[in-house]
Amino acid sequence: MSDSLHRVPLHDRHSTLGGRMVPFAGFEMPVQYKGIKDEHLAVRSAAGLFDVSHMGEVEVRGPDAIEAVDALVTNDVRGLVDGQALYTVMCAPDGGIVDDLIVYRIAEDHVFICVNAANRAKDVAFMREYLPKLNATLEDTSENYIQLALQGPKAEALLKPLVEDADLAELKFFRCAWMRVAGVSALVARTGYTGEDGFELYIPDEGGAKVFDALVESYLPDELAMCGLGARDTLRLEARLPLYGQDLSEEINPLEAGLSWVVKLNSGYDFVGKAALEAIKAQGVKRRLRGFQLEGRGVLRPGYAILVDGRPVGELTSGGYAPTLDASIGLGYIDVEHTDVERAEVEIRGRRLPVQVSKKPFYSRPR
Repeated sequence: MSDSLHRVPLHDRHSTLGGRMVPFAGFEMPVQYKGIKDEHLAVRSAAGLFDVSHMGEVEVRGPDAIEAVDALVTNDVRGLVDGQALYTVMCAPDGGIVDDLIVYRIAEDHVFICVNAANRAKDVAFMREYLPKLNATLEDTSENYIQLALQGPKAEALLKPLVEDADLAELKFFRCAWMRVAGVSALVARTGYTGEDGFELYIPDEGGAKVFDALVESYLPDELAMCGLGARDTLRLEARLPLYGQDLSEEINPLEAGLSWVVKLNSGYDFVGKAALEAIKAQGVKRRLRGFQLEGRGVLRPGYAILVDGRPVGELTSGGYAPTLDASIGLGYIDVEHTDVERAEVEIRGRRLPVQVSKKPFYSRPR
């Protein structure tokens, strides 16, 4: 591995557990352990543990912290209550997506933000440039945390015995709270990137190994699977969760990406990119993100052309095998005049193969 790659704090533990390490977003990360398909299906049926410590954390503090963050992102941070989270995007002045984020309101004077790993330096620079001159300070605290994601229908049952001072069942979806987990104070959030129920744990660096070891020693391998980046990608793709750098970028705006629901143009508050998004909405978008499922054999990959009536009308941005469906699926942008078609074709190595087109997730967990 290149000397320029960073190692997550639990690197040696992943190697001991059989993690196959690969470069990702400037880090050496486990891509798989026993195999992507097995790890994927374990999360769908039971639970999987991911180390996502490569993700970045930014904290905004001060009497005007809520208002300051509201000026940076498109969603309504002022509408949150303490212990509530929201998904949002941060846009450039022209409306392009700088990053997609999870924002947690910890308190009236404290906002905690999770940013994508590859975008950390860019995001922090952007936030510092556009942070309004209010009584609020911004700090990149990424080096202070180990982030673990425990995902799957059995996640609550596995984590609950390790929580000492709270009732985990009371923590609702997109809520967070500080709890003692295996004797360590951690921010526990009922959020994730798999389409399943589960938790993301932001653990102060000095306690991360203790929490990780407690989970592994209690449940691995009978009830819990170690999972890598490969399964994380197939899980998010089935749930139609976009990936920055593929499905989202500064050349893509949230209205065409199907993220209008996180853009609050009528909130009464200004944010970076609002004027541009208002203009885009008035003019109408030229393309939209859609899901595609291959009807036969083959594998959809980013960059493949999408065709309707033999004419190129778009391109796949994500693609791969979906273990839950036993099918190949993808995401891609298609010209707006064709977004209501139910079937199209994708060109794979000179062959045009039929695909089903959908606005919905490929997989939704049972309620």
